[in-house]
Amino acid sequence: MSSLPAPDPTSSAWRAPPGVVRALVRRYAWPEWRLHPWRHATVVVAVLLGVALAWSVHLINRSALAEFSQAVRAVNGEPDLELRAAAGSFDEQVYARAARHPQVQVASPVVEVQTQARVPAADTASAGPSVGVRVLGIDALVAPAIAPRLLPRAAEGQDRLALVDPGLVFLNPAAQRVLGVQPGDRLELRAGTQWRAWKVAGSVGAGGGPLVVMDIAGAQEAFGLLGRVSRIDLKLAPGAEGSALLDALALPAGVRGIAPGAAEERISHLSRAYRVNLTVLAFVALFTGGFLVFSVLALSVAKRSAQLALLGVLGLTARERRQLVLAEAAFLGGVGSAAGLAAGTGLASLALRFFGGDLGGGYFTGVQPSLQWSTPAAGAHLALGVAAALAGAWLPARQAERLPPAQALKGLGSVPSAVERRWRRAGGLALLAAGALLALLPPVAGLPLFAYASVACLLLGGIACVPEAVSLVLGRLRARRPETLLALERARRQRHTATTAVAGVVASLSLSVALTVMVGSFRASVSQWLDQVLPAPLYVRAGLSPAGSEGAFLDEGLVDAIAGLPGVARVEPLRVTPLLLEPQRPPVALIARALDDPARQLPLAGRSRLLDERERPDGAVAAFVSEAMVDLYDLQPGQRLPLPLGSGLEIWVQGVWRDYARQHGSIVIARAAYVRATGDTRVNDLALWPDAGLDLAELQARVRALPGAQTLEFTSAQTIRSASLRIFDRSFAVTYWLQAVAIAIGLFGIAATTSAQTLARRKEFGLLRHLGFTRSQVMRLVALEGLAWTTVGALWGTALGIAVSAVLVHVVNPQSFHWTMELQLPFARLAALALTVVAAGTATAWWAARAAIRHDVVLAVKEDW
Repeated sequence: MSSLPAPDPTSSAWRAPPGVVRALVRRYAWPEWRLHPWRHATVVVAVLLGVALAWSVHLINRSALAEFSQAVRAVNGEPDLELRAAAGSFDEQVYARAARHPQVQVASPVVEVQTQARVPAADTASAGPSVGVRVLGIDALVAPAIAPRLLPRAAEGQDRLALVDPGLVFLNPAAQRVLGVQPGDRLELRAGTQWRAWKVAGSVGAGGGPLVVMDIAGAQEAFGLLGRVSRIDLKLAPGAEGSALLDALALPAGVRGIAPGAAEERISHLSRAYRVNLTVLAFVALFTGGFLVFSVLALSVAKRSAQLALLGVLGLTARERRQLVLAEAAFLGGVGSAAGLAAGTGLASLALRFFGGDLGGGYFTGVQPSLQWSTPAAGAHLALGVAAALAGAWLPARQAERLPPAQALKGLGSVPSAVERRWRRAGGLALLAAGALLALLPPVAGLPLFAYASVACLLLGGIACVPEAVSLVLGRLRARRPETLLALERARRQRHTATTAVAGVVASLSLSVALTVMVGSFRASVSQWLDQVLPAPLYVRAGLSPAGSEGAFLDEGLVDAIAGLPGVARVEPLRVTPLLLEPQRPPVALIARALDDPARQLPLAGRSRLLDERERPDGAVAAFVSEAMVDLYDLQPGQRLPLPLGSGLEIWVQGVWRDYARQHGSIVIARAAYVRATGDTRVNDLALWPDAGLDLAELQARVRALPGAQTLEFTSAQTIRSASLRIFDRSFAVTYWLQAVAIAIGLFGIAATTSAQTLARRKEFGLLRHLGFTRSQVMRLVALEGLAWTTVGALWGTALGIAVSAVLVHVVNPQSFHWTMELQLPFARLAALALTVVAAGTATAWWAARAAIRHDVVLAVKEDW
């Protein structure tokens, strides 16, 4: 390697030639990396973990969404227009009119049912487990013209008319895989409370979740939909316009004309908030990794201050010293980001292979997607990793830039000026104020982008105000022991260095506290909500299909028979119907149930006012809408809304209730009003109250003895509650892992910063040894300083975390998922978390001081002898 040119001592404006920074990285940074490989490897690992987690989440979400969208296109085909019922099904006479219209080239009727399937056995008890499937009844002669992948392919040996045989079914690959059936096997589908058998005659090529395709006549007869269809797919004649056709068809109430692509847009809306919040949560690891970069490079700059000062004396400008440190960070961040992309790709591939495309939200269950790579997205994640490393290296780079060469060569540090301290304080306060103001702004395109910015401003502003927190907490403390007095005085008077020392602790602890409070508040709110929405001891369902499906239900006769059983004190039937109010949004849930005392039966939203029933307009039905309906459809108490249901139904919003089960909205009305409007007396769920003293097992046995009740599913309220909370805990398990990573990064930052400051204070420690301090007293002094600063960091981080949790609970959650909760502080858990950090931080500072002054520090002052 060529040597660096000597500077001209007569020129004060000498600048290093181009490429000198790269040469200095090779000449000075590389030996430092080789001397301390594990220290700098932690920087690479921190960036690697952050990028890998964010990239794997992105790949899994992208792949699952692409697969789901492809499955929707395969099932829906490519119609020019789709006629769909807003709820349930509609009269097939609409199909007859549409098929005869001259502007329609092809009309394909479809019956769509969500139900359960199983492999039959010799007796019911030994039948295979039931699996949720989607059943499509199609006209095989016209459907392939619009949806080619729905074309049934009869297996070898099947009759050529198998496509229109109502006793045969065709399965897609996912259904064959989860059910373990092949052509020729028997298959049972649940219809109401009964299981009906079909023969598997072949397959269809549609992807996505388990799908069963049969002749439309067989589907109508089996599922009680004679004369009705779920949707009609239309291929228009050349030159025809959809709007003109809709006007000509004069569709009945409850039937909507939907443009192509609306189904895919509904799928995207369904999971978007969950995907975005999961991605932001994944970037928390990268955010905390930036503080680890800061700690390691601060230590590196402190150790090489004499070298950097010498380079400054030899002519390297302050700007080039800054560029040198940033170049090191960019290199380490680039290596970590590249490795993170590789690790994230492998992690996503394994997750897709073994767990499918669902990450706990339940939006992509049953989907087995292939990995969808995106080069632009990979480049963006690579750039984010490098940017995080550069952001973490900015303050150490500025420290190298401001390094006074003459003082550094003498082993003396630099102290920020009063002006710099005032600017830092003003900047921190401005960031805190900006965070408070940003939290008041509305969402952008349904996403809490300003709330995310608010959290970032609060964290950065809080870190910038650490010196003020040190002054506030330690300002009035007094001590008598020499090492304690020195530790407190230095902690107070050198509080500008506290930002470097405890920045990682403040950031990691505040994030941990915020996540702890948010998850704890959410869990407590869900627990209270479950207690109110599950008042009955026992619940009965026709099957485990989604509520509102056409495939599994209890008819009115069976409900009356259960209500008349001895030992049954009370029954409350419930009917849930998906209702499509806007084609681009997911359906809302229309819940028909008893509403004798809404204030007691429904968990009303905290700030919602319950209107008096006497204010209800004539002809309107009192209804309670969820908080999501207020946000998404701008419904307020006192407003009216016509529902596209049956003969027509207008609701009057009497109040707003809290619904944690349905993110995209729900409407609750009295079941009697629902039956009057639709004539639908079927029931999805039945709540049972036994007589006092009657065992639940005995009650189940009495219900099962009724005709048609042998296949009913029974679940106690306690079982539902426990299962719901178990799913909740599993969904938020990743937050505990992120808290552990954040705390570990903060503690490593204390170790690195304490080591850096200990190295910079070797002369000070040598002087103390000359004055009679023992080595253990010097280490105790450093440990006490660590205790003081870590205590301040824990207190300030806890306060900052509570402020961040308020944004998460009161802004991010309502704007993302459209539900509210009460902020609840788990004081015991927060105190334990803070005390753990203080104890670990003090021990870490003691260990770092022990390692840094293991050599005789008395020799550090030998040049002053």
